[in-house]
Amino acid sequence: MSSSLLRLPAGIRCLILGRLPLTNVSPLRLTSAVIASTAKPYTTATTPPPPESSVNHTEVSHFSALAASWWDPYGSSRLLHLMNPLRHDFLRRCLSASPPDPAQKLDILDIGCGGGIFAESAARLSMAQSVTAIDPTPECIAVAKRHQRSDPLLMEAGRLNYLQTSIEELHNHTTTANSASARGDREMKQYDIITLFEVIEHIRRPYPFLSSILPHLKPGGWLIGSTIARHPVSWFTTKFMAEDILGLVPRGTHEWSQYLMPGEIREWARREAELNTSEGLGWRTMGVVYVPGIGWREVRGSEEVGNYFFGVSKRGDGV
Repeated sequence: MSSSLLRLPAGIRCLILGRLPLTNVSPLRLTSAVIASTAKPYTTATTPPPPESSVNHTEVSHFSALAASWWDPYGSSRLLHLMNPLRHDFLRRCLSASPPDPAQKLDILDIGCGGGIFAESAARLSMAQSVTAIDPTPECIAVAKRHQRSDPLLMEAGRLNYLQTSIEELHNHTTTANSASARGDREMKQYDIITLFEVIEHIRRPYPFLSSILPHLKPGGWLIGSTIARHPVSWFTTKFMAEDILGLVPRGTHEWSQYLMPGEIREWARREAELNTSEGLGWRTMGVVYVPGIGWREVRGSEEVGNYFFGVSKRGDGV
């Protein structure tokens, strides 16, 4: 066995050698991804550039072509369908750090919602007051709205609202009246939970993008996402195997150089004074591995070499 293989987590070595002890691992989580081998860990050594749109028009075109098959459980979005229950598992794990009052209903924002797989399921949760789901791709929003109409529950006023927009422009769509202001000023709507599943790896400037989300998050709320670690193992699994050999996802879905390491995201979070990065309380990660023919499995330590979830909370009372 090569020395490089020996340095991998035991669970990953077992997967590669075809000996994964499936009875000892619990299910959880996918991502799709993109963000720099040339990219460096987050640093405040240089002043961040002024805010600009995070929309990558190449990515918009790519997902426009996939929109029609979004709700086909055996199509190009099959892995997203398989992963959706695991998104909810991780969300509950994050909320367990400070369980919300069962009587409290939560406002959820889903960024990069695509055709609405997670947004629809979130809108059906008993704890959900409302779900706002945004995506810059018009074809995806059209597919999401069309599928929404198949369930009368989702058509209830305020339950699920799709918007074709970016996070930078969201305030133009969702401001609320400020009752404390004599002038009746409008202020930015905030959310208890903000999700971005399989999104950040498609953003060219991820740290300004992440920072632009924070004003929309309530104190005590959680920012929950997923992506892929930039490691040779992830190139082999997500590029070579998933795209070129097995055809699990269309070619061009991933750009290995744009993957982010968990430590890079956590370093960004540490530079944001309003975020709580205490392990287990305000910061959580979970690594997962896809086993063809079986599904996704949580493998401890794999967050450094492949797909993983991350969650970070905003300081203050809230969820």
